[in-house]
Amino acid sequence: MGTLVFDSDDLERTEDFLSKAYAKMRIGSSTPSASRAQIRRDTVASISVDELDLDFDMSYSVTPLGRICLCVVHAGTIEDHVFPGVEDAFGPGDVVSFAPPDLPYSGRIRAARYNITMLDPALLSQVAATVDQRTPQPVRLTGHRPHSAAAAGHLRRTINFVRDHALADPAIADQPLVQATVSQLLAGSVLAAFPNTALTDPTASDRGDAHPGTLQRALSHIDDHAAEPLTVADIAAAAHVSVRALQYAFRRHLDTTPMAYVRRVRLAHAHHDLATADPGTTTVTDIATRWGFFHPARFAALYRETYRTAPSATLHS
Repeated sequence: MGTLVFDSDDLERTEDFLSKAYAKMRIGSSTPSASRAQIRRDTVASISVDELDLDFDMSYSVTPLGRICLCVVHAGTIEDHVFPGVEDAFGPGDVVSFAPPDLPYSGRIRAARYNITMLDPALLSQVAATVDQRTPQPVRLTGHRPHSAAAAGHLRRTINFVRDHALADPAIADQPLVQATVSQLLAGSVLAAFPNTALTDPTASDRGDAHPGTLQRALSHIDDHAAEPLTVADIAAAAHVSVRALQYAFRRHLDTTPMAYVRRVRLAHAHHDLATADPGTTTVTDIATRWGFFHPARFAALYRETYRTAPSATLHS
């Protein structure tokens, strides 16, 4: 976890900072009398969330980032944005993927405030899979705009949620399970928002693999590794089946998802820790974040729904 703040009206310094923060780029300004750039970056695991405020018009030309780069425009415009096969412009409220990780892009920013969220493309394959599991291919996005306004809104809210609740407090963001939870939450939201190559419906082979033995292997792995970062791909590998077969097995036999079951197991561990902890030296937040729950109100609601009491009551009982 780290926080980086940049504030400068020197265009060369801004270019140097942006080149180090993203990828090698050249920038230019058509308004040399105004060139102030304010940037805040928060990072956790394989994710970075930046808020940028540029009070000038800037052109940019960027080499491939090697990462998925999402942009949410708050104010101003981004024009003439180009990468191979695409030319577009974005305004307030737009949520886009700037370019595939392996392609360069260029464009112009006109006095804009915007969010840039970047994540490792490998995260997509931790929560979904393509057709052939024997020779798996990385999951990738096939469009740069969300498939609906509702999907864009959901992704925008997820980014804000991650920024405001997971990254705002270093003590929370430093927890390994929080980092894993945040990464999977964001990756899942990206796949839900953009067209992509992931296949979610089980094949005939997947349905055949979704038997009780598969479920038992998965449950045992979760129980044994609940205190460690876990992905759907990890659990599927331990159960010797595809991601889709694993998801179908949980839906068929338990009417839930693998990660919902992981959350249930971790909640039980949190309940145990609250019941046995010293309230003089431990807080509810300490225990919740230790088990991957980084939003206090949501943890309290889930805990109350499951145990019919507040987590603070268990801690102090």
